[in-house]
Amino acid sequence: MSARPALTPLRTIGKLSAATGVKVPTIRFYEQIGLLPEPPRTASDRRLYDDAALRRLSFIRHARQLGFDLDAIRSLLDLSDHPDRPCGEANTIAERHLVEVAAKIAQLQALRTELTRMTTECAGGQVSACKVIEVLHDHSPCTDGHGGVSHSRF
Repeated sequence: MSARPALTPLRTIGKLSAATGVKVPTIRFYEQIGLLPEPPRTASDRRLYDDAALRRLSFIRHARQLGFDLDAIRSLLDLSDHPDRPCGEANTIAERHLVEVAAKIAQLQALRTELTRMTTECAGGQVSACKVIEVLHDHSPCTDGHGGVSHSRF
């Protein structure tokens, strides 16, 4: 007598949310934009998700945690859905994201430098002589890459 294969347990959207750490409205959004397929529904119209949906949603969550945008995730999911394809495209997507991350890090480092200068120059006196307030009032074009105002006079 052979053993029957175990049936995959189906989860409600709330249980899927709890299992993945993805909020229910976000799960619905991912369904609306096609990242997550519409699940089967019960007679009372409740969504039911299988292990494949759990794995796919976990993939999406991890990719979002790494900062991939939705278009990149869509492409990565398409690649994941076709495991016989070469992975060069996935690497290209990751490399493109790495360039974006490096640019953001450079902007954040410039921002840190600017904020450090602002706070270091603050004498702690009255607001009328406050360098932080003065810098924020200066709307000169940015030249230092932090997305704000250049203050080379510090």
